[in-house]
Amino acid sequence: MDAERTPLPPFTTREDAVLKVRLAEDAWNTRDPARVSLAYTPDSHWRNRAEFLQGRAAIVGFLARKWARELEYRLIKELWGFRENRMAVRFACEWRDDSGHWFRSYGNELWEFDDRGLMCRRIASINDAPIAEADRQYHWPLGRRPDNHPGLSDLGF
Repeated sequence: MDAERTPLPPFTTREDAVLKVRLAEDAWNTRDPARVSLAYTPDSHWRNRAEFLQGRAAIVGFLARKWARELEYRLIKELWGFRENRMAVRFACEWRDDSGHWFRSYGNELWEFDDRGLMCRRIASINDAPIAEADRQYHWPLGRRPDNHPGLSDLGF
């Protein structure tokens, strides 16, 4: 059986909801598909752009493909709203392709959690915008975003 992933729903305080979002951001910034997949139920349902996935094995495969082409990936997530076992999150990530072209991907996610705090549904809508390398805003070393790095609202995204 999977371990609980605190904080657990129902989400009653903004602090708990913000913490849940930050923990997800931190995991995704590891770019470790197996580690990230453990935050989802074994039969989790995803819609990512036009791709529909179900289950951890599909999530691992998807993330491995994603991070093989989205190099130097850095992500910031921000809570938009929450209620009981659901959250709305917005995000922006910066990455480059193997030709050295930089992109900023913006999106919104809808999350639903089971009673153990595992995500059972993730619906993501995402748009990519090419950016010049000089326009990058995420300059921390690969891995967790430092606590003192601005968030999305601070950056005007």
